[in-house]
Amino acid sequence: MTGGHQTHGAGSGALPLQTRALTREAGRARQLLAAGEWRPAAEDSQAAARVLARLTAPLPTRRAATTHTLATDRDRRLQRILRTTLHHLDAGAVSPPAAALLAAVARAFLPWHTTPNPPPAAAAPRYGTPLGTADGPAVPPTEAGEALLPDLIALFAVLASASPPGSVPLTPPVEPWQVRYAGRFRRYGRPAFGVWTAETIGCPACGGKDGPWTVTCDWRLISLGCPCGAVTHEHGLVFSEVWLLLPDL
Repeated sequence: MTGGHQTHGAGSGALPLQTRALTREAGRARQLLAAGEWRPAAEDSQAAARVLARLTAPLPTRRAATTHTLATDRDRRLQRILRTTLHHLDAGAVSPPAAALLAAVARAFLPWHTTPNPPPAAAAPRYGTPLGTADGPAVPPTEAGEALLPDLIALFAVLASASPPGSVPLTPPVEPWQVRYAGRFRRYGRPAFGVWTAETIGCPACGGKDGPWTVTCDWRLISLGCPCGAVTHEHGLVFSEVWLLLPDL
């Protein structure tokens, strides 16, 4: 994570880790926190503390652990990091710099979206490279994912404790970004446990669904620009439903 914009864990049958955004946002967060230019609000610190708890979670102690159960436990820990990060990213309660950092963490841990426990419904979100190739099933690069933990633990520990009670929050500005995306966006709902719904987003003016969309985001609001000229932010998409489909920015 400290070695620049790169991809980790690419190997035979392994899904690579996309760490370009994580390298950038983690470095920026460290600088802002160290300089006192970011004093997180309570919502930021609370989200960081919950992600930190997942980052530092020990593997379960088993009397008769096998190679399979150990591998499953290792991947389950990384999957819980991803799901907790997505929960706080999409809740919309954190500040823009915290949202940018959470999104970057989610991007890096995306290979664990369905591993070891896929969402239990056909309509559940699908992001990143599909599992299964001509050479056999793809597997997440578990060692590469675990190698990110020490730096992330140190960063999120600072973020969780950077604003003692009584301090006045200070939120630095975040540069908005814009990118074009040719493809469809889907909004997901979960009305009950194990039940998912999905709706493809269309342009409110012409009904187009395939773009290419001009996506603009300031980590508070996402706007979608259609080739017909219409721009909308009333699409209902959460950050992950856009961010995780885009190139590693």
